[in-house]
Amino acid sequence: MTDNEKKKLKVNIFDKDYSLLVENEDLAADLANYVNNMMNETKDEMPNQPTETIAVIAALNIAYDLFIERNKFREFSIQATDKVKKIKLLLNESKIMSSPS
Repeated sequence: MTDNEKKKLKVNIFDKDYSLLVENEDLAADLANYVNNMMNETKDEMPNQPTETIAVIAALNIAYDLFIERNKFREFSIQATDKVKKIKLLLNESKIMSSPS
């Protein structure tokens, strides 16, 4: 079996079984667990809502988490780029100062 071949994985999300074709079983199981936990947390917060509403609210919460992480990455990337520019400037300044006159 090659790495790119998909494997069948059975997961349980919100008391329902799903059969998935996945390349990475561990990652898929972690994702299913994350979604299941988010659905259960949402149900605990909104116990009288229909399953569809719980699923949509859970999906919005997951999307929110994704947006937060993307923004953290963008901010980190901007800060890293700024630091690299400053280092390059300092290196250029030190070359100018240390070059023989």
